[in-house]
Amino acid sequence: MTTKQERPVVYVVSDSVGETAELVVKAAASQFGEDGMEVRRIPYVEDEGTVEEVIQLAKEAKAMIAFTLVIPEINQYLRERAEKAGVDTVDIMGPVLDKMVTLTNQQPRYEPGLVYRLDEDYFRKVEAIEFAVKYDDGRDPRGIVRADIVLIGVSRTSKTPLSQYLAHKRLKVANVPLVPEVDPPEELFNIPSEKCIGLRISADKLNRIRSERLKALGLRPEANYASMERIQEELDYSEELMNKIGCTVIDVSNKAVEETANIISNMFQQR
Repeated sequence: MTTKQERPVVYVVSDSVGETAELVVKAAASQFGEDGMEVRRIPYVEDEGTVEEVIQLAKEAKAMIAFTLVIPEINQYLRERAEKAGVDTVDIMGPVLDKMVTLTNQQPRYEPGLVYRLDEDYFRKVEAIEFAVKYDDGRDPRGIVRADIVLIGVSRTSKTPLSQYLAHKRLKVANVPLVPEVDPPEELFNIPSEKCIGLRISADKLNRIRSERLKALGLRPEANYASMERIQEELDYSEELMNKIGCTVIDVSNKAVEETANIISNMFQQR
């Protein structure tokens, strides 16, 4: 039986982190059993000196080199030096790049680590989405200070869907419902007014939305929640509070969530 020390070795070489190449190599290695071979990753190989060291290590270990080197000069240098040293190599990314050049009729950027910049953008979006969930509906007033944007308005003014939509644009959004019987969080008055967006809606529109909501819940549509008297009380209170804060106010009565979200994101991009 082959011992651990006798396992064949594959050096994974990259001018970036090297995770992509390592995953490919390990996927291939898994076809030869759990202990089929040893994979050693060497990241951030960006100069000829490091290439020479890797080739020497591979030669001594009778190993092969699998690499993702997008810098053309380093890629070519490794292939030439490895061939001279009798070390087998596999270019994981090169053939794919060549085919994509033919497909797109464009030249690649040849910049290491671009995928991780995309990943960073993705994780910022995930973080913003998690933020919107955590600080939805005024659950934790600390979110008001930490947010990029704070949405305020009475119930059923689309604060939650707006928060989620803006989160997909990598904006951290907290939202706070305005209710006459509940004092607003003190944090609302301790942040710059331009960070806060008030959502206004007509009484008739809000009455229709709330009545439909009550029906969907199996409740009587004439409940106080949807009465015009109660709605007007809430709207008057919210207008008074928005004026006190001095925030920008957007009328969402006849706007889709996407339209309102685009207005808000454009406002913040221009600042």
